[in-house]
Amino acid sequence: MSKQPKYRQVADAVRREIDNGVYSPGARLPSESELATRFDASRNTIRSGLNVLVGEGLISSSQGLGYEVRKHEVFELNASRFENLTFPQNGDAYSTDVTNAGRRPHQTFRVEVTTAPEYVATRLKVEQGSTAVLRFCHRFVDDIPWSTQATHYPDWLVKQGPRLTEPGDIAEGTTRYLASLGIEQVGYSDEIATRMPTPDEARLLEIGAGVPVLLWTRTGYSHERPIRCTVTTLRGDLNRMNYEIGDLSARGQEGAQ
Repeated sequence: MSKQPKYRQVADAVRREIDNGVYSPGARLPSESELATRFDASRNTIRSGLNVLVGEGLISSSQGLGYEVRKHEVFELNASRFENLTFPQNGDAYSTDVTNAGRRPHQTFRVEVTTAPEYVATRLKVEQGSTAVLRFCHRFVDDIPWSTQATHYPDWLVKQGPRLTEPGDIAEGTTRYLASLGIEQVGYSDEIATRMPTPDEARLLEIGAGVPVLLWTRTGYSHERPIRCTVTTLRGDLNRMNYEIGDLSARGQEGAQ
């Protein structure tokens, strides 16, 4: 006989069935009453067990609609090619990558003159509190919130590239726009971290309980100095990031005999 509390036994049993495909993504689980009968347990015990799976991000609950297995239509982002001008793009990197994956991109913009917070000032090598332009994008894939992207540009760069203050999209992408002015991004440094979302992030990305966010901070450099700091916040359940570094010709070869 299991020594685990009954609600844990319920959670483990339903989790196994989700993993084994008994309940597919988007499927509704049996009602609390049906599960109470099946497991010979009270509805409170069933609810506690299902709340464990809600906290793990496996299922979601809706008032009056019961519990549903979360859908995970993952978008894969190749971070080493993102904004790389040697790869053909019809517009900015986000729109191009999403379109090439057979998905539909959509984004909204907010542009404001602000002061550089400490973490941005440190990366841009400017004084904390100095003027910067923030370009904030709220991005969607197939109308599902995918990420937010906050890019800070230092004041000296904005004076050379005034289109950075335009409230809408820069069709060719900001990296290409700056390159056309002779300000070429020749390298970048990436930092990746995870944590649970803030209330604002949960609202903007429509994140349910138990789902973390992936924070991707990219600092871009010209030959002389940093030119931008971008923090992309992605839903942890809908995204996968990869990098391609070095000679990967062996990837397409058959194994040695």
